[in-house]
Amino acid sequence: MGVTTDAELRERIARLEDRAEIRECMMRYARGMDRRDRELLRSAYHDGAVDDHVGFIGQVDDFIDWAFAYHSTQTRYQHYLLNHTAEINGDEAHAETYYLFVGTDRKPANHKTISGGRYVDRLERRDGPWAIVDRVCVVEFTEAESQITEEVIAMMTRMRIATHDSTDPSYGRPLIAKRAGGGP
Repeated sequence: MGVTTDAELRERIARLEDRAEIRECMMRYARGMDRRDRELLRSAYHDGAVDDHVGFIGQVDDFIDWAFAYHSTQTRYQHYLLNHTAEINGDEAHAETYYLFVGTDRKPANHKTISGGRYVDRLERRDGPWAIVDRVCVVEFTEAESQITEEVIAMMTRMRIATHDSTDPSYGRPLIAKRAGGGP
């Protein structure tokens, strides 16, 4: 085993810092969403970011409006972040973060949804901070404890569903959050 040089040590520390900052970006997203804290949630995205998220696709500020409107129909909800990986190449990174979502709707009363999947992200470091540039929310499963409404069925037909091969969005480089044949 060789001796680690100062340059090698600085490089290792920089890689660890980048990974920690990217993971912190994911945590800002979850906390901002669950607290409906627009400023905190928005800090997880760079200007011009696109989110392809459970039937919604569009610019980050429109996504936040859409997500907050959806969550306003719920009495409680939480986003749990689980497994996390990040491939870092200079000032660009591709990350994959598993999520578990639990929510209870106001109507029908106590309708509970449990959903799991992955956030597949392309991030960039711009003038210091890492933030999301493109996000694709890949749904692995959704369970509901009451009848599913027409609105939920329509949303489900537009979700990005996981595949277990190289056609899964997590393999796309660079990740671009848009539908085949559609615009961003």
